[in-house]
Amino acid sequence: MSRSARLAAIALAAAIAPSAAFADTSISAAGSTALQPLVQAAADEYQQKNSDVKISVTGGGSRTGLSLVSSKAVDLGDSDILAPDGTNGLVDHKVAVIGFSVVVNPAAGVKGLSKKQVQDIFTLKVTNWKDVGGKDQQITVINRPASSGTRAVFMKTLMGSIDTLPPTLTEDATGTVVQKVAQTAGAVSYASFSGTHNASGVSELAIDGAAATEDNVMTGKYPFWSYEHIYTNGPPSKDIAKFIAFLQEDTAVFKKTGYIQIRDMKVTENNR
Repeated sequence: MSRSARLAAIALAAAIAPSAAFADTSISAAGSTALQPLVQAAADEYQQKNSDVKISVTGGGSRTGLSLVSSKAVDLGDSDILAPDGTNGLVDHKVAVIGFSVVVNPAAGVKGLSKKQVQDIFTLKVTNWKDVGGKDQQITVINRPASSGTRAVFMKTLMGSIDTLPPTLTEDATGTVVQKVAQTAGAVSYASFSGTHNASGVSELAIDGAAATEDNVMTGKYPFWSYEHIYTNGPPSKDIAKFIAFLQEDTAVFKKTGYIQIRDMKVTENNR
């Protein structure tokens, strides 16, 4: 083989051989649709800065995320709630705080509700908006499925001692909930700030006189909020730990997506 041919063969081998320095790292995340926009935005930015890392982010609900990370089907389980007691091997990484809104179709004619009124509406004791200061309009309740962490937070923070709800319409993701409320006169549901703050066709309700704002969450005036968790199955690898740390510290992504950094909270509520 001529010298030029040998050089060409070496160059070709170098081009197609895998390089340890540029080996792809794949990270998969699934779970809470309330947390999904933050994880997705952080993943997009992280991948721009680290071209060798590929991150896939899907929803499915908090309990689905916990189940998938428990079975090692994904690397990260995103959740609005704590993993159940007795879940072996999962490591909790508390990454953010998020507020949730009770949202209505504007045809309801209400701007705020008390906790007691929320409870009466979602237990179907009140079925017309005129009975809580709104218009003469039938109430259509839209709930989240049992797998939803948002539903679990709603029950814990707003429903008091009530632990079960009567059957109603359900929607399984933040985006579809907001869309359904916007399309249905008299509809009411609940969803994360990340899906409601800039949504058209819905009104976010004050709760006991406190508006659904980040400032009111941070100061403890507004009750409907939660810590957001990312779970790993065992201690995270170096690459996964770097991504989680990046997400926690990326102030620009928090501001863009409407989440609250834990360090900005003026109150604590155990683990909500």
